[in-house]
Amino acid sequence: MGMPLEMNTMIVTKGKEVRQQENFFQLIKDGYRLYPMHVPLEVRKTIEGELKGTAEIHRLEWRDQATIISYELKTLQSSN
Repeated sequence: MGMPLEMNTMIVTKGKEVRQQENFFQLIKDGYRLYPMHVPLEVRKTIEGELKGTAEIHRLEWRDQATIISYELKTLQSSN
């Protein structure tokens, strides 16, 4: 019996990220997902949406068929 696992190289928030403090956010995704840790990853609101910035994941937790990531936003893209 296997466990479904998805590997991701981009953080897609769909607007569900929660600010923890300053530039630190937490995001809960359905299912079990694996992300690279401590390396810059693109952050987007949707898969094909504009680049919002880059972030590094500092904590990844699997619980109750969900993945919880805590990440630090390192750069922010702005249209200004």
